[in-house]
Amino acid sequence: MGFREQAAPVRRILGIALAVLLMGGVIAVVVLGRNGTEGTATKTVRGVIGSEKSEFFRDPDVVKALAAKGYTVKTETSGSWAMDQLALKEFDFAFPSSSEPAQEIEAAAGVKGAQTAKPFFSPLVVIARANAARVLVDNGLVKMNGKNTGTLLMGPYLKAAGEDRTWQQLNGSGAYAELTGTVFVKTTDPATSNSGALFIAATSNVANGGTVVSDGPGITRTAPLLRKLIQVQGALEPSTDDPFRAFISGSGEPLILAYESQVASLLMQKQTNAEVAGMVVLYPDTTVNSPHTFVPLNDRSKELGTLLATDPELRRLALRHGFRPQEGVAEFTAATAPYAGYLNPGLTGIRQVGAPTVKVLMALAARAKGQEDHA
Repeated sequence: MGFREQAAPVRRILGIALAVLLMGGVIAVVVLGRNGTEGTATKTVRGVIGSEKSEFFRDPDVVKALAAKGYTVKTETSGSWAMDQLALKEFDFAFPSSSEPAQEIEAAAGVKGAQTAKPFFSPLVVIARANAARVLVDNGLVKMNGKNTGTLLMGPYLKAAGEDRTWQQLNGSGAYAELTGTVFVKTTDPATSNSGALFIAATSNVANGGTVVSDGPGITRTAPLLRKLIQVQGALEPSTDDPFRAFISGSGEPLILAYESQVASLLMQKQTNAEVAGMVVLYPDTTVNSPHTFVPLNDRSKELGTLLATDPELRRLALRHGFRPQEGVAEFTAATAPYAGYLNPGLTGIRQVGAPTVKVLMALAARAKGQEDHA
């Protein structure tokens, strides 16, 4: 056999071997892309979220952690109670700040019974300027638990609000020229914003003798006080972000409703100034917790809520942004230990109550704003 005849079979064998090697390489790349933690292929999902979660989803470390799990997440913000009015078909998920608006979103999107998840929560707090807190303490409306943290006593506070008390009528306020006008907590719009709605839920509970408002007579009984709490504020903000930023910049009202997560995140990221250093964080002694509830609107995002709740890295990053992971008291306490002087990690002395039904809560919000309701 000549050289040419011998070379042809050799070339065929080498060609087959090279093809096998190349195929193996392709398979290896596919496997690594699917299973390796450094895979770059992700699916993009769009969601509507409460503004208090914006910084979490913009965090480059969160973006990286989600990409490692196969997700690119794009978000828009809305008041939680206004989400059900949006064109929800344009989104893959909704992420309101509590479970009550989540029920309305499910109904509006036609996904009743969706596999929702509650990755983290955040209690409401009232942040106060140091002078305002001092006056409230001297008049029995606040009890201090540390240098920069205390408890807002809802009974005495609501009594003062019901009597239209002014700062000038409170003992010791004369030394602080900035404390003028009616004493009130600046909230968000209870008809569209979750924090404002839950504040109404908590205050109505106290005004209703410590029980959840559940019917028309209860609404009528508590409406006059709620109206005073809301209408004294003038224009209402749609979300907690703007009043909070105004407070930490040195403007705004002396008492602002916020989420604990906003305060904790600010402290842990060491974004402090004179206003932050002197603020006092007050936990209302009666409150309704705010479990941020992930609602998948289609199959593209159905696993994302569970991932946010269970992935160790995403839980760590949620803590960095001040959120309390579900079943994560010890994690939150450890993460915020350097700032314990501002916070109440164990929520000691706080009475947590249930919220009214969505129908009743929206009726309370309408009455508080001086509008008629249909409850």
